[in-house]
Amino acid sequence: MSEDLKAEIARLKAENEQLKNKKPARGTLSMKVSEKGALSVYGMGRFPVTLYKEQWLKLLGISDDIKKFIEENDERLKTKE
Repeated sequence: MSEDLKAEIARLKAENEQLKNKKPARGTLSMKVSEKGALSVYGMGRFPVTLYKEQWLKLLGISDDIKKFIEENDERLKTKE
């Protein structure tokens, strides 16, 4: 194996490791499939929000109801800063 090829492989390995360890900017939402096959959303708080596919779809199906509930209870609900 040539020295140029070895150097390129080493560079790519280092770049790959850097990308694996790079965390999204604070406040940025990201998603990942968990080991058990659920969808985890990161960036909402200290821990990810993890639900299975059918749970996400059920929750998304009532998104208008959730928004309406938030509007109706705005004065009682707190915001996280």
